[in-house]
Amino acid sequence: MYFRKKALEDLPQEDTAIWSCTKEGCTGWMRDNFAFQYVPTCWQCNSPMTRSMKILPMLVNTNHEMKEIKKGITIR
Repeated sequence: MYFRKKALEDLPQEDTAIWSCTKEGCTGWMRDNFAFQYVPTCWQCNSPMTRSMKILPMLVNTNHEMKEIKKGITIR
């Protein structure tokens, strides 16, 4: 018998805002709508990141206020 892999259906893609690492040789990047900071640092090398665009599969982030969530409790 001959078995053939079923063709994977194409996921819809869109132009997505991302943050890319500025350090030479580092491939770190993240989607802007999944970042916790307004200007994040690279999670791999802690270098600054720049905003750019990339064509990626569509993902829905149900928590829109991720950047506004307070981190921890301020102790005085």
